[in-house]
Amino acid sequence: MKKELIVSHEDGLTKIALLEDGRLFELHEESGKNEFTVGDLFLGRIKKLAPNLNSAFVNIGYGKDAFLHYQDLGPDYLSFRKYVKDIFAKKQKSASLKNFDIQKEIDKNGTVDKVLAKDDVVLIQITKEPISTKGPRISTQISITGRFMVLIPFDHKVSISKKIKSAEERERLRTLIESIRPEGFGVIIRTVAEGKKVAELHNDMNTLVQKWETAFRNIQKQKVPSKILSEEDIASSILRDNFNQDFVSIICDDEKMVHDMKEYIEVIAPERKNIVHFYDSHIPLLEYYNVEKQMKQSFGKHVNIPSSKGAYLVIEHTEALHVVDVNSGPNISAATTNREHALTVNKMAASEIARQLRLRDMGGIIVIDFIDMPTPEQRRTLYDFFREELRRDKAKHKVLPPSKFGLIQMTRQRVRPELYIETKEENPNADGEIMAPIVIVERMGEAIRNIIQKEKGKLYLHVHPFVESYLTKGIHSIQMKWFLKYKKWVTIIPRDSFKYLEFRLYNAKKEELMNYSN
Repeated sequence: MKKELIVSHEDGLTKIALLEDGRLFELHEESGKNEFTVGDLFLGRIKKLAPNLNSAFVNIGYGKDAFLHYQDLGPDYLSFRKYVKDIFAKKQKSASLKNFDIQKEIDKNGTVDKVLAKDDVVLIQITKEPISTKGPRISTQISITGRFMVLIPFDHKVSISKKIKSAEERERLRTLIESIRPEGFGVIIRTVAEGKKVAELHNDMNTLVQKWETAFRNIQKQKVPSKILSEEDIASSILRDNFNQDFVSIICDDEKMVHDMKEYIEVIAPERKNIVHFYDSHIPLLEYYNVEKQMKQSFGKHVNIPSSKGAYLVIEHTEALHVVDVNSGPNISAATTNREHALTVNKMAASEIARQLRLRDMGGIIVIDFIDMPTPEQRRTLYDFFREELRRDKAKHKVLPPSKFGLIQMTRQRVRPELYIETKEENPNADGEIMAPIVIVERMGEAIRNIIQKEKGKLYLHVHPFVESYLTKGIHSIQMKWFLKYKKWVTIIPRDSFKYLEFRLYNAKKEELMNYSN
């Protein structure tokens, strides 16, 4: 399977698309304004205790207080608390834990009011981003994730991923990590560490220790609340968790991000750094790679199932859960006797549902109503197939066997707000008056005439695909008339993300000269 990572930065928004064999499987957006990302470390202050919930609410600088449950304190909470207090009191003069007096573990069945008090300063990590009206979910069980391992302060164990099966390799990794593990830290060895050389693992360990030292220096500033360590940007974190030999290219239209990603890959896989490419064209990156079109096709209430000849999904979201209904379309009816065909369509639907879960980052309870299959053998076959399709999903999930009604129920972890892309556009005639399309075309021509007097280089007009077809139709097209009238060729670029009467004019340097949206 060929994987491509498309990273586009436009209008202050970074969009990261993960393509597998040309199809869109994951889409992430980062505005640059998100200060509360999963993995970030903060210094917070206990705002109030909620003994009835065995929890506390913590001020970390967000509009809503973060939620900290007692079970998320972790056994080593007292050590973290002493560490922060000692830094504030200038007793802890370095990030090293070599001679640190590790405290006893807290009672796992204890109560929050026995451990925390109002106005206590706590070192926390974001485990779930703010969603809707809820503040972030946080934990004091701090861990710093690298490419090949996870560093855990105030621990002493070396754990190895269960997916590494070879006893010889497990022993090699354990011995190696034990020899480079800093005192006072535990380590979890990730699956991707299998077969890696000593130098690669050592570099990863050094990077993690440097991050811990950065956090130490920021704690010394004693600013509460404040962020003390940022998780990597989305593009780098996707590379960290997904990068493997299946990646054939990483394309980005931002030179700084290209430089940063090349540096990152040079650390984790130096022989592959040449797969990162800078994209420089007036055709937007997501348009060129067909991502905008796939976004329009893949989001929304109704989603077609590829290669099914008319079958489709209906995806509904309620306050409590998601419901996915599989419809056969013209393929088969509910009374069909063609049971094998029903299984075939259900398998296609299962593949698309697995993709939709990743693409939208759907979480919580999900109920799926597949086409009815009366035999237990077919239901078991579908269940096993669906679980196999979900294996590529990094999010934690649990799938139950089909119920008596043929429904498959599952839960899926969600740590970020669900992604929603508007696939419908406003009806221009639904509310009030709008400018006639012919007037819009005249306005485009007027803008070109005025701008030509200042801009000597090429011009690029970005419009909705329908408008692009209208402007370029025929030998005597409007585009050609503009050329004959103004003696300058205007390149017209269709944009799937634009509204019908929206247009933007750019110069050769990609500087926006005019922006109109009716």
